[in-house]
Amino acid sequence: FSSNKKVIVYYQTHLIDYLDKMHLVNYIENGFMAYSLIDFLEEIDGYTHVEFLDWDYFIGKYDFSVLRNTTKVFIKNILDYVSATILMILTLPISIVTAICIAVESRGPIFYVQSRTGQFNKEFKVIKFRSMSVDAELAGAQWAQKDDPRLTRVGKFIRKTRVDEIPQLINVLKGEMSLIGPRPERRVFIDMLVNEIPFYEFRHSIKPGITGLAQVKYPYGASVIDGVWKHKYDLYYIKNQSFFLDLKIILLTIRTVVGGFGR
Repeated sequence: FSSNKKVIVYYQTHLIDYLDKMHLVNYIENGFMAYSLIDFLEEIDGYTHVEFLDWDYFIGKYDFSVLRNTTKVFIKNILDYVSATILMILTLPISIVTAICIAVESRGPIFYVQSRTGQFNKEFKVIKFRSMSVDAELAGAQWAQKDDPRLTRVGKFIRKTRVDEIPQLINVLKGEMSLIGPRPERRVFIDMLVNEIPFYEFRHSIKPGITGLAQVKYPYGASVIDGVWKHKYDLYYIKNQSFFLDLKIILLTIRTVVGGFGR
């Protein structure tokens, strides 16, 4: 906020008594901008403080227009389809080389297909280039880790450069994913996180994305704490999604790929 902007911050309106509400109105009459605590912190930090979430955040506000504006949703879907088609063509040589390298290095399928949870909690099969050994989860589902020992040599490279994500363009063309949005998670981890993170399943109100604000701001997650941080950025994106925010995420994603800062 600029130094000359007069701001009054409030929290949980249902707990404010009549006298304090009158003080709040008086401040507004005298030129102050009234912000809820969570909206104020969003403006400052660029993410949603989920620890302060309550029902007021979602109810009776014009925010989350991305969920109601059918024109906005339609345009985003068209841009996704056109962009995915172009990207599939442009990345075809990379995909062919990657497929050959995976086949040469280790036994098993070239692609990795796994159930993920998408918009409105619908399950779909996400498609990626296989980056791990075929027996990576014999002991059950595990969080992805930094420098994961289950990665193959090719897998380390395609994870770092995010080449493993290219086949998800097929999911975009099928209408299951968007180029930008919250990353689709596995149901086993959602069942764990929904009990620890307030309003966690609200992230399923939009299509999951190949990349997203959480991926470029908090590049990797392997625990409930990491899940909390991802959710902070995901909620902020859902509330504030716009063409310019999407463009910013695309530019940050390119920087991540070119700089080799992938998870």
